[in-house]
Amino acid sequence: MSEAELVLRSTRVITPEGARAATVTVSAGRITAVLPYDAEAPAGARLEDLGDHVLLPGLVDTHVHVNDPGRTEWEGFWTATRAAAAGGITTLVDMPLNSLPPTTTVENLRVKQEVAAGKAHIDVGFWGGALPDNVKDLRPLHDAGVFGFKAFLSPSGVDEFPHLEQDQLAQSMAEIAGFDGLLIVHAEDPHHLAAAPQHGGPKYADFLASRPRDAEDTAIANLIAQARRLHARVHVLHLSSSDALPLIRAARAEGVRITVETCPHYLTLTAEEVPDGASEFKCCPPIREAANQDLLWQALADGTIDCVVTDHSPSTADLKTDDFATAWGGISGLQLSLSAVWTEARARGYGLEDVVRWMSAQTAALVGLDARKGAIAPGRDADFAVLAPDETFTVDPAGLQHRNRVTAYAGKTLYGVVKSTWLRGERIVVDGEFTEPKGTLLARPQ
Repeated sequence: MSEAELVLRSTRVITPEGARAATVTVSAGRITAVLPYDAEAPAGARLEDLGDHVLLPGLVDTHVHVNDPGRTEWEGFWTATRAAAAGGITTLVDMPLNSLPPTTTVENLRVKQEVAAGKAHIDVGFWGGALPDNVKDLRPLHDAGVFGFKAFLSPSGVDEFPHLEQDQLAQSMAEIAGFDGLLIVHAEDPHHLAAAPQHGGPKYADFLASRPRDAEDTAIANLIAQARRLHARVHVLHLSSSDALPLIRAARAEGVRITVETCPHYLTLTAEEVPDGASEFKCCPPIREAANQDLLWQALADGTIDCVVTDHSPSTADLKTDDFATAWGGISGLQLSLSAVWTEARARGYGLEDVVRWMSAQTAALVGLDARKGAIAPGRDADFAVLAPDETFTVDPAGLQHRNRVTAYAGKTLYGVVKSTWLRGERIVVDGEFTEPKGTLLARPQ
């Protein structure tokens, strides 16, 4: 105890054992103890009394498109990590596409790391990409520290990141399974997409019909079949179709190693509320109906869906045209994800303990960072978000840190104001004021 440098005290600390009043001690950037609330602060330690504000572990967002380098006008490490920090996120893992070059070789990974160094306000790791022609690069990327490999089963939207056909998926999956890596998959079947009506134009109903649930369901069924055959670790990205949930439950029951994520926009926005022409709501797979959303929440509660991540996928405002067929598909959500999910969770009877499990503990576990991140417990990094859970704010795009302030949440009133964010025991943002970047670049634990 005498070595503690910092003490944080709150009447509500979210720990792995639940919420309780506690005193948390920190030394050398790590949590050293979680003590009773009235424990005496060690001599010489700086005491931060947070009152009734809730102390959460910093969130871990494992699905972020930073787009840097190459499309830095869309986002960038400086702006993305500031937005994340403002929203209580202390670790993100960057997707391998929408940057130029994509993270599909070790050389390209090094380019990405060089660009990120010195710009990261929070800790940053990297996914690799699995393409039809880079099977030879997968093991070297794994050895270089990527957290796993992203693949598309339908066109990605950018020419430099082509999708995998089923035989190519099998080849990449077999290679990755050989070193027990993780394959993360955008699961929409291209044949079902091609067969769906493609009207274009401003009507959201037409766009929704162009990305049917059966495209997701079929792709996930095929992914499960390949993973079963190869005994591979696979992860379904941004699940939107509740119809796929029985497939996933059955696969898990028979021992298939499959995990699943969904996103704040699928949990908090509904197709019924999307105005025609409002392509700030466009993403792929799409935001679906309220009844579908209810089933996603049930699947979170019963553990079928493991975690919630943003799939932050920004673009310049000019790419968000009023034609859903041609507008860029992606929702920017880094800064607002915690508040958006908490607003809906509290309305449905869930607690902050649940939100922390979905957005911190289980995302950290997904990428093997659960020895360091994702919990307020001794030995973990002293990464925290301080939240006023009952305070509200109305989303003003001008107040966002994202480079392009286009948001599907504009005008919405959300619960949960992030008062400050801490990285390894240092406060990196408080009331909208930021320190210089203090983030580090992370590699997959060996």
